Amino acid sequence: MRYQIQFSGHENIRSNHTKTIEITKESHLTPQGDCIVGVNATSSCADLPLGLKEKLKNSNTVVTLSITVGEYEFVIVGKGHPELLLTHNEDIVIRKSDFICPRTLAIKCDKSSDLLPREMVSLLQDPRTKGIFTIDVD
Repeated sequence: MRYQIQFSGHENIRSNHTKTIEITKESHLTPQGDCIVGVNATSSCADLPLGLKEKLKNSNTVVTLSITVGEYEFVIVGKGHPELLLTHNEDIVIRKSDFICPRTLAIKCDKSSDLLPREMVSLLQDPRTKGIFTIDVD
């Protein structure tokens, strides 16, 4: 099952958090939001289709996430979990840890925002840049 979310860049994108990656439906971003790689997202956790949420709420589910910006693609692999809430109305966060809150989409991910190629980050610092966040579950 595949689900795609469009998002935009923002001048304050830093992408240097060592444990998480986030996209948000919010349009405003302060420099403190150092895990955020995109704003104006077309979906949040709450907006995901029910079938996808059911798959994500399985600890055997492998989640492959990709962030595509221009010619660049950044792929992250994580896990689902039965306790995922997937109810946040603004944000999607993927985590290297096993912390779960309403914003969490996947846990035990193999990458965080600090590993995003700096060329991608430079592109994302332009508000005119568009990106795609793709969620694939096995």
